[in-house]
Amino acid sequence: MKNTPVRTISDIARLTGVSKSTVSRALNDSSLIGAETKERVRAVAREHRFVMNASARRLSLKQSHVIGLMTYPWTSESATTDIFMLEVMSGISSGLHARGYDLLLIHAGKDDTDWADNYIETGRVDGFIVLSTSCTPRQIENLVRLKAPFIMWGRQAGSRRHCSVSGDSFAGGKLATEHLLRSGRRRIAFLGGPPTELEVIDRFGGYEEALQEAGVGVDPALVAYGDYTAASGHAVMRSLLERNPDLDAVFVNSDLMAITAMDAIREQGRVVPDDVAVVGYDDVSMARFSNPPLTTIRQNGPLAGMLLAENLVQYVQKGVVTNVSIPAELVIRRSA
Repeated sequence: MKNTPVRTISDIARLTGVSKSTVSRALNDSSLIGAETKERVRAVAREHRFVMNASARRLSLKQSHVIGLMTYPWTSESATTDIFMLEVMSGISSGLHARGYDLLLIHAGKDDTDWADNYIETGRVDGFIVLSTSCTPRQIENLVRLKAPFIMWGRQAGSRRHCSVSGDSFAGGKLATEHLLRSGRRRIAFLGGPPTELEVIDRFGGYEEALQEAGVGVDPALVAYGDYTAASGHAVMRSLLERNPDLDAVFVNSDLMAITAMDAIREQGRVVPDDVAVVGYDDVSMARFSNPPLTTIRQNGPLAGMLLAENLVQYVQKGVVTNVSIPAELVIRRSA
């Protein structure tokens, strides 16, 4: 019957006497199909009230309009540790939504090297956003082997094989240390994140260069590392104070650790910043409400997320590889 809806592209192909691929291209306004054929297919589709199924359309175009964000499995510690990453994720979500893409969270453990294979083989996602803190070198190599479109936060690409967005951690470490030196501090401690992470290595490099330029050498006793958790910020700061009662400042590699480090300083009967000045890193939203409000290095998480989304979509659609570095910015409040 004339008004009986047809359900598939195959039905349209049978009624018009053309192939299914021709129907798909005609309905998607492909330039490969002539105007006469295109209009004939569309006329039959209109007559039978045919609506192109979104999933079928995406499959025919080999695009899902879904981006996978690879992250590590949730733990009770990570719920509070990743305040900065939550801000990055908000930017990713907004950036993808503005470009007509959905976001899929993918949990993969450190030992899971082939987590991406199934998503690529089935076409469930068009590409991946990965975080350097949760993606191992072997997992990155697997993405390269699969020729999967992906972009990484926190680590500049070593080649033009994939896209990246990162903060300028070396400059951030130097800015923080120079600010403490300008305020007259000389016994400046470094409280880092995990020592094997490239961001932490770069921040230490900036800290070291600022001290050397000021004629102040790095004292190994003033260098210690945590794991970005609140507990580690408190414990490592307490240990630094016990080993170095004369330290007068500390550069901490995350705002969360810096806030709990200030708690440890107060518990030792000292005042921030009069006795010990503190500079954090990231400028998460809670930094301005700490006691005292935290001087920190801003990375701008929402902007980082927007750039991750924008540049990956550009790569998926046009094959353009980009490597972007976000400038570090010193935000002065009352802790230093």
